[in-house]
Amino acid sequence: MKLVFLETDSLGDDMDLGSFARYGQLEQYHFSTLQETKERVREADVVFSNKIMMDEETLALAENLKYIGITATGTNNVDLAYAEKRGIAVTNVAGYSTDVVAQHTFALALYLLEKLRYFDDYVKSGAYSRSRLFCHYGEKFRELAGKTWGIIGLGAIGSRVAQIAEAFGCRVIYYSTTGKHTSSRYERVDWETLLRTSDVVSVHAPLTPQTEGIMNYEAFRRMKPSALFINVGRGPIVKEEDLARALKEELIAGAGLDVMTKEPLPADSPLLDIQDSRKLLITPHIAWASVEARRRLIQELALNLEAWMRGEKRNRIV
Repeated sequence: MKLVFLETDSLGDDMDLGSFARYGQLEQYHFSTLQETKERVREADVVFSNKIMMDEETLALAENLKYIGITATGTNNVDLAYAEKRGIAVTNVAGYSTDVVAQHTFALALYLLEKLRYFDDYVKSGAYSRSRLFCHYGEKFRELAGKTWGIIGLGAIGSRVAQIAEAFGCRVIYYSTTGKHTSSRYERVDWETLLRTSDVVSVHAPLTPQTEGIMNYEAFRRMKPSALFINVGRGPIVKEEDLARALKEELIAGAGLDVMTKEPLPADSPLLDIQDSRKLLITPHIAWASVEARRRLIQELALNLEAWMRGEKRNRIV
């Protein structure tokens, strides 16, 4: 059996995939273009892919292909109907990064809330060493305790964020993007109430027709001027030009993003107009990528493959 990893760079150069050689002939590529992909999958029985589109165009020559392992949770990089027609099994990995994405949510929020960039710069500039006071009040910040944390998407990650927010002393509310989710622990509110009353709004929802572009100018206009917005869900949930405008007009106090509509972020993105990281903090889609989470991801890839080899349907999408 021939196994091909098309983009090992997406898993990090500190991860060892050599153990997959026990399943057959193993080929690893740091990155693959569309044209390279067509050739590299030609004789493959098993393909592992993250962002490269797996569809008829890329897989037409892959006559031996029997299995696609998505090295992530999202399935939008695979034409599932085409895979089903070809009889190609497809699996994904879910739940491996819940804790670290929740952790990153608070890393973004606390950095913005406590104006940490400003205070770090103040000390390292030498200004603190020249001060007569032990403390410095150049920026004002507030506590999370007693504030309202609004969650868009109360799935596994959203629920973990809710638990942590409670530990900080927040009142937690949430909005169901499908209108079907209910929780016995947290208060479900309508869209207007979530925006109007939340001191922090964090996004943990999948990208669907209901969520695409839901955070637009009108949504930001309804939020408190003191509120923070955090997106660790999916980039297209936010209209980025509207967010940039809202920050420039000070409709909200700040935003932290780990996901963008296009990744990598285009050099002409309106978000890059805002260089003040007290207002806007952007990380390059790393919320999921702790060492521990990536190790779990690779373990799950192996377990999925082994289950398929035994005829079982572990994490099967197709």
